[in-house]
Amino acid sequence: MPEPEKTPGRPPGHELDPRSLRGLAHPLRMRLLGALRRNGPATASQLAERLGESSGATSYHLRQLATYGFVEDDPERGKGRERWWKSAHYSTHFNAELYDDDNPDTRGAVSVYLHELAGIHTQELNTWIGTMRDWPSAWAKNADLSDFTLRLSPGQLHELDDKLHALINSYSDVEPDEGAARVRVHLHAFPQKND
Repeated sequence: MPEPEKTPGRPPGHELDPRSLRGLAHPLRMRLLGALRRNGPATASQLAERLGESSGATSYHLRQLATYGFVEDDPERGKGRERWWKSAHYSTHFNAELYDDDNPDTRGAVSVYLHELAGIHTQELNTWIGTMRDWPSAWAKNADLSDFTLRLSPGQLHELDDKLHALINSYSDVEPDEGAARVRVHLHAFPQKND
């Protein structure tokens, strides 16, 4: 699948279509891909140990991710039969047209993907809250857990989302200061019915 065109404020990545979404929409596959993107290349055994899974399961699901173009061999690493894997793309983009797909398999994959993504975000946030005292206090003072309620149309929500992504992506090329750490930023924006 060709890469989506590079747009301002959005790094190049893999845009999901119905086929690739069905290949990715599995809890372990999403965790494997996330681990490779965050921590770099690894073997199935290393990933199994890191994620608390069997190496047979990680090996199988890595091959499935490769079939759908999410991961690939890293030939610069390993020796003999040792097989190293790396992410094939910097990021994954969810194509909004997937919401309108009438195929029940695609609709099920959308649901699995989004629920798993929400679970991953919740786990990451809970880990931060549970370990923030292990970090220097400057991190806790500058981290953010905010929520806002706005009245917007779908078009205005899209505009807000584009601006937020552009701002966040503008930091991807910033030279880190001393004491920098990997920072996760989660964005959730969705409509709510009035109570």
